[in-house]
Amino acid sequence: MENLAVKRASAIPLTPDPAFWAGRRVLVTGHSGFKGSWLLVLLDALGARVTGLSLAPDTTPSLFDIIEGASLCDHHVADIRDAAAVETIVTRAAPDIVLHLAAQPLVRASYADPLATYQTNVMGTAHVLEACRKAPSVRTIVSVTTDKCYANDGRTQGYGEDAPLGGHDPYSNSKACAELVSACWRDSFLSEQGVGLATARAGNVIGGGDWSADRLVPDAIRAFGQGRRLEIRNPGAIRPWQHVLEPLTGYLLLAERLAADPARFARGWNFGPAAADMASVCDVVDLLGQHWGVTQGWTQQPGDHPHEAALLTLDSTAAGEALGWRPRLSLDRALALTAHWYRATDQRAATHAQAEDFLSLVPA
Repeated sequence: MENLAVKRASAIPLTPDPAFWAGRRVLVTGHSGFKGSWLLVLLDALGARVTGLSLAPDTTPSLFDIIEGASLCDHHVADIRDAAAVETIVTRAAPDIVLHLAAQPLVRASYADPLATYQTNVMGTAHVLEACRKAPSVRTIVSVTTDKCYANDGRTQGYGEDAPLGGHDPYSNSKACAELVSACWRDSFLSEQGVGLATARAGNVIGGGDWSADRLVPDAIRAFGQGRRLEIRNPGAIRPWQHVLEPLTGYLLLAERLAADPARFARGWNFGPAAADMASVCDVVDLLGQHWGVTQGWTQQPGDHPHEAALLTLDSTAAGEALGWRPRLSLDRALALTAHWYRATDQRAATHAQAEDFLSLVPA
């Protein structure tokens, strides 16, 4: 395992708190996806009892299969668009905490099939929350949306949690709708039941094990492996890049705080990188290429492309001040770990090692 080369904790307890998660009944939706698989590994390291609800992995290979994810949880293949199936699984699992990650997560796919995107991201979220409302075991819910849920007005400063919601493309817009659905269920039903529901908005996540189409890092890894120049749609677009473990630990810390004080922490939260790690698409490709050891570079993809915001940054001050969450890895270190993972001969072992190593880091 490559040394993370960051100051480690000594007497400081691990964060998130293993004592909180050990034996805790947790339901994760979307557990077979890229972020969900990394979350399974984190929860396994923390000793939680996990039930997973998700579609089967949609890429070959998949991180879920590499980590043998079905062995890390009570694994259920189901579609959150199926309200009855969701309710059955939630009832049987009787979770204390629900981490809702299941989604249609791709901008270009949302243009190709907008109705399926809304059915999953909006009605699917409503199905999960309604099942939670009916389950007396559920006390804490973190519903994951995206940094793209904000109405992009071209501002150069980061979007704070009080910025207006919106979204030009069906994916972003559907996630803004999911924020409103979550607020409705919180205000209309869950708060009076003493259930804490918060939403979490993260940036562009990177890391080993992502093979999705139309995502920068997997597209770059495929191009590097084939010895060709990567074609980029919008090389100058600036995004809040962060290693996947950064927001995931934020979700876990948020769940801990919600469990202790649901009224105080039941709101939306940003989990973005440090300001210095907001970077353009072309800069990310160049840095990743340096860690991969290639020099062929990139070229701009010709033709017209669906609308995407040119600039998107997050202000995560609130998460730092109220939750104690702060980024741990620079963009350069995140890309180095990503390159190391894809080159690893035992990627399952690399996943567990990187997750466990990350948990021992002291936030900057």
